[in-house]
Amino acid sequence: MSLMLKLLATILILSSFLRADASSEEVEQFLKKMFAGNQNLKSLKLKVTNVTDVKGHDDWKAYYVEFDAILKKDGRQVVQKMVWFSNGEVIAKEIFDIEQAKDMNEMVSLPMKPEHYKKENLIYGNENAKYKIAIFSDPLCPFCRTFVPEALEYMKKEPNKFAIYYYHFPLESIHPAAVELVKAAIALELKGAKDVVLNLYKVNIDPREKSNEKILAEFNKVMNSNIQSFDLISKEVSQHLQSDLKIADSLMVNGTPTMFFNGVIDRTKMKYKEAK
Repeated sequence: MSLMLKLLATILILSSFLRADASSEEVEQFLKKMFAGNQNLKSLKLKVTNVTDVKGHDDWKAYYVEFDAILKKDGRQVVQKMVWFSNGEVIAKEIFDIEQAKDMNEMVSLPMKPEHYKKENLIYGNENAKYKIAIFSDPLCPFCRTFVPEALEYMKKEPNKFAIYYYHFPLESIHPAAVELVKAAIALELKGAKDVVLNLYKVNIDPREKSNEKILAEFNKVMNSNIQSFDLISKEVSQHLQSDLKIADSLMVNGTPTMFFNGVIDRTKMKYKEAK
């Protein structure tokens, strides 16, 4: 459980304050009031950033909330995004659909916006293709290493049907080597190389490796390239990676691989095979 969740706890609040048509501002004020007495927090900023419907539960809405807190104990800043649900009478952090045996969090997602489909993220296909596929992945994620190359090979054959957008999302806490690996991939792409992402999944390196020399040696061997350490610290490489991470954060992507099919998260990851 995250630090913010430990501080705020998962609670179910019955309230006459919220109405069925409660606005984002009313939800914000209600949550601020509830957390105002938390002795662990020196200060707290709270904002509802998005509101969406809950599929199959028309009387419920999902409120995407960003917490920005300063801890009283050591002055650390903790920023976290989370989803709260309300039907106007009850507000809760977690709710389960008994019939479907699902957490309601699995029934909601933020949609991709036009500005998320950046030219530099289009690795295959025509931007005007019928289907826009977005993939957020870590090249050292075990499942990604099998799934992503297969999906790319399948879709790249039909460039007028699929526009494939790829976003680097290295999971640094469990695969520290992935960070330098994706920087090398970005650097090579900036030099005009093709199929870099597809070949990225062929690089065999210990996910916990921290030696840039070893990481680059394996990368260059697979890519038949000559990327050097100084290439990884260029402004262009940093901007591209930060852009990818920012988009992932705005969509609350927290695992790999995460796929979007025409702007909507595809939890099955198989809609591309069903596309006509």
